[in-house]
Amino acid sequence: MWADSLATLPVAVPEPSALALRYYHSGNVLWVVDTLLGFLVPGVFLFTGWSAGLRSWAARAAGGRRGGTLLLYVAAFVILTTVATLPLDFYEGFVRQHAYGLSNQTPGKWLGDAAKALLVSCVVAPVMALGLYAVLRRSPRRWWLWATGAALPLLAFAFLITPVWLDPLFNHYGPVEDRALEARILQEAHRAGIQGSRVFEVNKSVDTKAISAYVTGFGATKRIVLFDTILRKLTPDEILFVVGHEMGHFVLRHVLLGLAGTWLLVGVSLYTVHRLAGGLLSRYGSRFGFERLDDPASVPLLLLLVNAVSLVASPLVLAGSRHLEHEADRFGLELTHDNHAAAMAFVKLQEQNLDVPRPGLLYTIWRASHPSLGERIEFANYYHPWTTGAPLVYGDRFAHE
Repeated sequence: MWADSLATLPVAVPEPSALALRYYHSGNVLWVVDTLLGFLVPGVFLFTGWSAGLRSWAARAAGGRRGGTLLLYVAAFVILTTVATLPLDFYEGFVRQHAYGLSNQTPGKWLGDAAKALLVSCVVAPVMALGLYAVLRRSPRRWWLWATGAALPLLAFAFLITPVWLDPLFNHYGPVEDRALEARILQEAHRAGIQGSRVFEVNKSVDTKAISAYVTGFGATKRIVLFDTILRKLTPDEILFVVGHEMGHFVLRHVLLGLAGTWLLVGVSLYTVHRLAGGLLSRYGSRFGFERLDDPASVPLLLLLVNAVSLVASPLVLAGSRHLEHEADRFGLELTHDNHAAAMAFVKLQEQNLDVPRPGLLYTIWRASHPSLGERIEFANYYHPWTTGAPLVYGDRFAHE
């Protein structure tokens, strides 16, 4: 009875720990460093003429063949830029995570994952570059439009294959080991109207102590993925809310919206490149060592301009993401009717992941893809229209069950 009465009380938003505040502030500094580095590395390749030199080497190695030159150049560029940022990546992904008690990863696992990611990039990036530069050569004025059109099926294909081909390269994915919990999840999926839903448990505890869950895939490969850490740290009721939140992304078609948003950003980025690259080449072409955008040496120029568009667009993109996440929270509450479990799930997320419940405005604008945990806990405390008979946002199929 005592536990039942506690469950009806609002859950307080915890104050951030001193460790969480240090993690938050140092993370902001690293975000600035990463952003600057995203411009500095391709800028150095471009303005020093290293990119043109790398293209000349690739042309000699490929015997002057255009396709071979591009493939070799892009693979070499990926390797060199990865090596250039490797020390910072190792600090951020390994040293810092261990220093804050957030990682279980061994150096071998980190290096192995980094090598796999590099190998994937060395295969995917050159192949994509072949298509892009073929369009650049054949349609110098409309290349951005044709490339944007081609990007949609490519993005859909990437969404489709990532869960079954790429993700298993880094971790093991399998069914939820707790069969009783799995049965409750499947029952919840049926109530949400998701047929044939699949929920996977991933052994992220070999990498991290953080807790998380996410949706991935497209069409036949769509799935909900739960870290094994979240299954150990949260109660079954809290897990059911988290799964309900992720189901909301499917039911509300957030995956399709994400695909459409990514496609739109690609189109805006390519159009911006088209509008700006000509002027830059006219002014700095002799310094760059190339005069045409379809020269393989233009890769860092493309990257610089795309990074600029992404940075400018990120506040709008993140605002849209926060809205979708809020709607998924609402869906999870309407599905489970368990405010206490939802609020406690957010509390544990904050404490386990060293999050700050009320980050600053600049963080929210430039970095936050989710509402603040303080906002989410308070929303979980007070959102319960089913107790008043008010109509639910998504219909009445979850009411009074």
